[in-house]
Amino acid sequence: MRILIATDAWFPQINGVVRTLSTTVEMLRRAGHEVHLLTPEGRRTVPLPTYREIRLSLVTAAGIARTVEAVRPEAIHIATEGSIGLALRHVCLRRGLPFTTGYHTRFPEYLSARIPLPGIERGAYAFLRWFHGPSRAVMVPTRSMADVLEDHGFGNVRVWTRGVDHELFRPDRRMALEGKRPIALYAGRVAVEKGLDAFLALPFEGTKYVVGDGPALEGLKARYPDARYTGYRMGEELAATMAGADVFVFPSRTDTFGLVMLEALASGVPVAAYPVPGPRDVVVDGRVGGLDEDLGEAVRRALACDRAACRDYALGFTWEKTAELFARYLAPFEWPG
Repeated sequence: MRILIATDAWFPQINGVVRTLSTTVEMLRRAGHEVHLLTPEGRRTVPLPTYREIRLSLVTAAGIARTVEAVRPEAIHIATEGSIGLALRHVCLRRGLPFTTGYHTRFPEYLSARIPLPGIERGAYAFLRWFHGPSRAVMVPTRSMADVLEDHGFGNVRVWTRGVDHELFRPDRRMALEGKRPIALYAGRVAVEKGLDAFLALPFEGTKYVVGDGPALEGLKARYPDARYTGYRMGEELAATMAGADVFVFPSRTDTFGLVMLEALASGVPVAAYPVPGPRDVVVDGRVGGLDEDLGEAVRRALACDRAACRDYALGFTWEKTAELFARYLAPFEWPG
């Protein structure tokens, strides 16, 4: 199948959306599909207000239409709700081409955390219902997230799970991290919506690590100078660092999935998190981690979990299955004319 995927989130961004899409594309191509991408690469961009790490591409519907005509896809997927996604949505509706969409980011909750104005979350959900309304399948990563969207009036919601690279993330890569044990680690973007204050303020007898970067980093360093901040780590260095921890703490309440939790589990590291959409779909409480509204209690329960059980559990999540589900949910069509 010839597939066109449009995304406003792409390299050099470092996040779960980019990892999910890039790995899914790789798996689709291995399976014999012809995949074309519409991304910000090579385009002029401007930073998104209040979220400068995300950049919006300066595109026109006419330019996107020319790309569609050149590719002549047999299925179209719009992964994000930014300028590229909006332009391709417009072209598809004008030309009567079916498409599917992805819901990767809880922007209503992110906006509410960054701009706490009355009605901003409700208005954001209204925009997202409009954007995803014509979609033949709105792909979300978990059942809990599907329930949230359905409660907000979304239709055609499909659960599209995630995978993990079991060769990269594995227990035998374990790095000897400095600091008193146990070691509690967070990895990912360092931003207000990630809830890192809840993690770093916890009473804890061991050492806390923050692996990542973002707009909240300098403020966290000032408030919690005893934690260790490594900046972003990639590939084998990230895998070794993650495997070196005793517990992975995921304090976010706004992620749709939290791919780093699977990476931690594949590394043999139990996860502590709040019992909210995302973590409660990934973490089996008491088996591979702890889920509790008291994050300190979640950490204590996670530390008691068996590392081998975490690894075995993570082996059930594969990128091959992720790509297979993606292809199944697409809305194939014959190119008109």
